[in-house]
Amino acid sequence: MDEILKLLGTFPEKVELDPQVLEEVDCGSFIRRKISYMVEADERISAYLCVPKDLTGNVSAIFCHHQHHGEFELGKNEVVGLAGNPDQAYAKELAERGYITFAPDAIAFEERQGGGEWFALATRLVQGRTLMAKVLHDVSVGLDFLVSQPNVDPAKIGFIGHSYGGRMALWVPAFDNRVRVSVSNCGCIDYRHSLTTDTGIQMEFCIPGFMERFDLDDVVAHFENCPLLISATTEDKWSRGYDGLYEAIKAKGQEDVELKVYPGQHVFSPEMREYAYKFLDNKLLQTNSLK
Repeated sequence: MDEILKLLGTFPEKVELDPQVLEEVDCGSFIRRKISYMVEADERISAYLCVPKDLTGNVSAIFCHHQHHGEFELGKNEVVGLAGNPDQAYAKELAERGYITFAPDAIAFEERQGGGEWFALATRLVQGRTLMAKVLHDVSVGLDFLVSQPNVDPAKIGFIGHSYGGRMALWVPAFDNRVRVSVSNCGCIDYRHSLTTDTGIQMEFCIPGFMERFDLDDVVAHFENCPLLISATTEDKWSRGYDGLYEAIKAKGQEDVELKVYPGQHVFSPEMREYAYKFLDNKLLQTNSLK
């Protein structure tokens, strides 16, 4: 891990969260709060926190990372069901299932579009830093906020994502062991399968020199006590190489990893989501306390 960290470069400094509640909406079985908090000294971002009603004790919580899809106007709003594709509303569905869910915008998306994804990468590379260090930092700060919330069991934190979120599900637990189960949907393409014009390397994952010594399985090898579900589809270019990745992860000693393959394209269908949710239920020993 030390060598990978060297390639990622300097991470931003954490500051006091200074959280603020911006709005609160009754969604029937849960309350959806829009909140904001500090990720760096000069940067405040917003997120949605969905909390089931009538909790009587601490429950599991899930960090829900949005997709990419080239739709930079979407982010947290899609995973809570306010915009975009209803099949991406997994933060809403998991809250209805009894989980506390958390969904922030990644840099360059929705309320964080700023100069865009290329600007976020290029301005860091010329300073000897990487965008990956920034996005991992932002997720870690988000986890700081999540575990500080009432009724969140800090020993039962999960992570789920589709596409870009699915790729982050294969990175985050290696750098933050508070994540105790991770679900990656249609985002398991590794570096060696990304060197084609129809995929390429997503800007967040452009880490100078990474492929000289490492690939994605070397990242997942650093998961500790974090079961992993890799959900892939047969016709999805962002799932390309799923079988080889799975075997490489297993060969590196990660036993609690499951590969589930479906026919189809780049989707997170109801069938796929239900299987993913049951995986989370099982691994987190879901016993949420509701009145």
